[in-house]
Amino acid sequence: MVKQALPKNSQIQPYLPLNTDYISLFKTGLWGLGIPSWLFAIGDRGLAALGDGSLSAPEISQVFVASLLFIFWLYLKPEGPVPSPDAPDAGYSCPQEATWRSLQAQLLDLGDYHIISQEYTLPFPYLCQIYHLLNLKHLENVHSFSLNNLKVVGVSYFQATGIGGKLTFQTQLDSPVNALRIWRQEAVEVELTLHSSHTVELRVPVYGGKKVIVMFNVFPLGEDKHKFLVDIYSDLDWPRPLLQLLFHCASCLTLYEDLPYLQRLTQRNLSRLLTSRRISSHETMRLYNRFVDLYGGTFSQPSSPIS
Repeated sequence: MVKQALPKNSQIQPYLPLNTDYISLFKTGLWGLGIPSWLFAIGDRGLAALGDGSLSAPEISQVFVASLLFIFWLYLKPEGPVPSPDAPDAGYSCPQEATWRSLQAQLLDLGDYHIISQEYTLPFPYLCQIYHLLNLKHLENVHSFSLNNLKVVGVSYFQATGIGGKLTFQTQLDSPVNALRIWRQEAVEVELTLHSSHTVELRVPVYGGKKVIVMFNVFPLGEDKHKFLVDIYSDLDWPRPLLQLLFHCASCLTLYEDLPYLQRLTQRNLSRLLTSRRISSHETMRLYNRFVDLYGGTFSQPSSPIS
């Protein structure tokens, strides 16, 4: 759980990337493209090894070497731009991100459990991502494939805070062969927290009192782009490379599912997403309604749809 929150007077301003960010984004994108390539190579070698009905030592070694190289590739993830020593905040172009980075450094209770980070620049308005993250029903429809028809049973708790809010909701695995059963029970209560206008936390309990925590951070890059950061923490006792592999694949898959929906959102009149009387009052939308109450007035509301 985050011990501190961003200041209440934090305003939503465009984030303007530095030139060095583009090099970092290129490296990260190139690294990201390597992940499905390695997965394809491992799968291809595995299918080839099983194709003749028997396994030979050379075939096994090929799969093993490809798997080791893939794990090594995960460790080669490029670092983000490093601020100059003469300017501690030189790597940041907006106070929100600098404040968030400072906040992250204070999360000592989570730091030891950090598994992966992912960073994307997406060609959709910032508000579309926030709306998606805070709408619980999207777990059922947008992510029906990756979550294998997980069901949101209902909201059991909601608490508003000065700069956000938190709700707890019951989830149910609807399929007896759901892959999520490898680390969670059939029915669990999940926490979703709005920490600020930029930060959302998803906390999922797993077996043995362990947890998986996902921190989402969204920063606007103008009217039609945003920066999307995903950090996943866990105290699961699994081998770290295995957790990194699973979480990277899961995060990439859910993002792939997000893209068509985010594209459809851009075709709507986004001002409707900032008007309380036009937003559903269903319990699954309570956290987004809280966001609108707190931060809706900081947006300029266009009179025509943004495309």
